[in-house]
Amino acid sequence: MDILFLILYKLIQYYRYVIVIHIILSWFPQIRQSGFGRLIGRLSEPYLEPFRRIVPSIGMFDFSPIIALFALEFAGYGIASISHYF
Repeated sequence: MDILFLILYKLIQYYRYVIVIHIILSWFPQIRQSGFGRLIGRLSEPYLEPFRRIVPSIGMFDFSPIIALFALEFAGYGIASISHYF
Protein backbone atom coordinates (compact mmCIF):
# COMPACT_ATOMS: atom_id res chain seq x y z
CA MET A 1 0.00 0.00 0.00
CA ASP A 2 2.92 2.34 0.69
CA ILE A 3 4.12 2.01 -2.90
CA LEU A 4 0.71 3.19 -4.18
CA PHE A 5 0.84 6.30 -2.02
CA LEU A 6 4.42 6.95 -3.08
CA ILE A 7 3.48 6.68 -6.75
CA LEU A 8 0.53 9.04 -6.29
CA TYR A 9 2.68 11.52 -4.39
CA LYS A 10 5.37 11.44 -7.10
CA LEU A 11 2.78 11.90 -9.86
CA ILE A 12 1.43 14.96 -8.08
CA GLN A 13 4.95 16.28 -7.69
CA TYR A 14 5.70 15.82 -11.40
CA TYR A 15 2.39 17.40 -12.35
CA ARG A 16 3.33 20.46 -10.30
CA TYR A 17 6.42 20.75 -12.47
CA VAL A 18 4.22 20.60 -15.59
CA ILE A 19 2.08 23.45 -14.22
CA VAL A 20 5.17 25.55 -13.40
CA ILE A 21 6.55 24.95 -16.90
CA HIS A 22 3.15 25.97 -18.30
CA ILE A 23 3.32 29.22 -16.32
CA ILE A 24 6.83 29.97 -17.57
CA LEU A 25 5.90 29.15 -21.17
CA SER A 26 3.01 31.62 -20.99
CA TRP A 27 5.63 34.39 -20.93
CA PHE A 28 7.15 33.15 -24.21
CA PRO A 29 4.47 32.76 -26.91
CA GLN A 30 6.95 31.51 -29.53
CA ILE A 31 8.02 28.58 -27.37
CA ARG A 32 4.42 27.88 -26.37
CA GLN A 33 3.56 27.28 -30.03
CA SER A 34 6.33 24.68 -30.38
CA GLY A 35 5.73 20.96 -30.06
CA PHE A 36 6.97 20.97 -26.46
CA GLY A 37 4.72 23.90 -25.59
CA ARG A 38 1.67 22.23 -27.11
CA LEU A 39 2.43 19.02 -25.17
CA ILE A 40 2.65 20.95 -21.90
CA GLY A 41 -0.59 22.72 -22.80
CA ARG A 42 -2.38 19.44 -23.50
CA LEU A 43 -1.20 18.05 -20.18
CA SER A 44 -2.03 21.09 -18.06
CA GLU A 45 -5.13 22.64 -19.61
CA PRO A 46 -7.65 19.97 -18.50
CA TYR A 47 -6.60 20.55 -14.89
CA LEU A 48 -6.40 24.35 -15.13
CA GLU A 49 -9.74 24.89 -16.89
CA PRO A 50 -11.97 24.41 -13.79
CA PHE A 51 -9.79 26.83 -11.85
CA ARG A 52 -10.12 29.41 -14.63
CA ARG A 53 -13.90 29.25 -14.30
CA ILE A 54 -13.66 29.83 -10.53
CA VAL A 55 -10.85 32.42 -10.34
CA PRO A 56 -11.39 35.38 -12.64
CA SER A 57 -8.48 37.04 -14.42
CA ILE A 58 -7.45 40.42 -13.09
CA GLY A 59 -6.51 42.49 -16.10
CA MET A 60 -4.11 40.42 -18.12
CA PHE A 61 -3.00 38.34 -15.12
CA ASP A 62 -4.36 34.82 -14.68
CA PHE A 63 -3.99 33.62 -11.10
CA SER A 64 -5.71 30.28 -11.62
CA PRO A 65 -2.44 28.31 -12.09
CA ILE A 66 -1.27 29.52 -8.68
CA ILE A 67 -4.51 28.34 -7.07
CA ALA A 68 -4.14 25.05 -8.96
CA LEU A 69 -0.63 24.63 -7.58
CA PHE A 70 -1.94 25.19 -4.04
CA ALA A 71 -4.60 22.53 -4.66
CA LEU A 72 -1.95 20.07 -5.85
CA GLU A 73 0.18 20.89 -2.81
CA PHE A 74 -2.75 20.19 -0.47
CA ALA A 75 -3.47 16.94 -2.31
CA GLY A 76 0.16 15.92 -1.82
CA TYR A 77 -0.08 16.70 1.90
CA GLY A 78 -3.29 14.69 2.09
CA ILE A 79 -1.74 11.67 0.43
CA ALA A 80 1.32 11.91 2.65
CA SER A 81 -0.80 12.09 5.81
CA ILE A 82 -3.07 9.22 4.74
CA SER A 83 -0.06 7.07 3.96
CA HIS A 84 1.05 7.27 7.60
CA TYR A 85 -2.11 5.46 8.67
CA PHE A 86 -1.46 2.44 6.44
